[in-house]
Amino acid sequence: MQLPTNPATISLLGYWIGIAAVAACAAAAVLEVGRKQFDAFGVVVVAFAAALGGGTTRDLLLNRTVFWIADPTYLIAAALAGLGAFMLARRMPLPARLFLIPDAIGLALFTIIGTKLAMNMGTHWTVAALMGVITGVMGGILRDVLANEEPVIFSGELYATAAGAGALALIGLLHIETDPRWAAFWAGSLIFGLRLAAIRWHLSLPKFEARR
Repeated sequence: MQLPTNPATISLLGYWIGIAAVAACAAAAVLEVGRKQFDAFGVVVVAFAAALGGGTTRDLLLNRTVFWIADPTYLIAAALAGLGAFMLARRMPLPARLFLIPDAIGLALFTIIGTKLAMNMGTHWTVAALMGVITGVMGGILRDVLANEEPVIFSGELYATAAGAGALALIGLLHIETDPRWAAFWAGSLIFGLRLAAIRWHLSLPKFEARR
């Protein structure tokens, strides 16, 4: 597998990966809240929250211009993906858990993007890892809150843990001077693989239960 080497091509690739992450999270949000019978406006609101919430939180914490304000293309991508999923779901029956696949893709892409962006700003590696996790999971939290659901990050299969493992893997690979493109690929694959494995085999962290 040959990866691009031209800096301009790499930058463009990273941009479109960001667009793909926004679209994936927006579509996943719509598919999840479909059973709530939201109207088209409600669907777009949830799509925006899920697709843009993590990156917005990250940018505010890092004191940088919010990414979708700097480039409204992200807003358009979220709206189109959300409405597209909305229309598709209205025309054909879809499995209840179908949203988990695009959600896992979005989790992987956003975590890598957030971690790398924070590292490029010169933050400590612990902060960079946290920014990656926040970018990956905050949109899902907002989505679940708006849908009046318990956020999957708090009690479901491995979610933030998968994002954290991938963020740390990316930092470790870059520390040993792995090619940044391959480091991003393998770290993102780790997040996606862990999330799918957690869904398939119901892997989760121990839950707190107070003694009585």
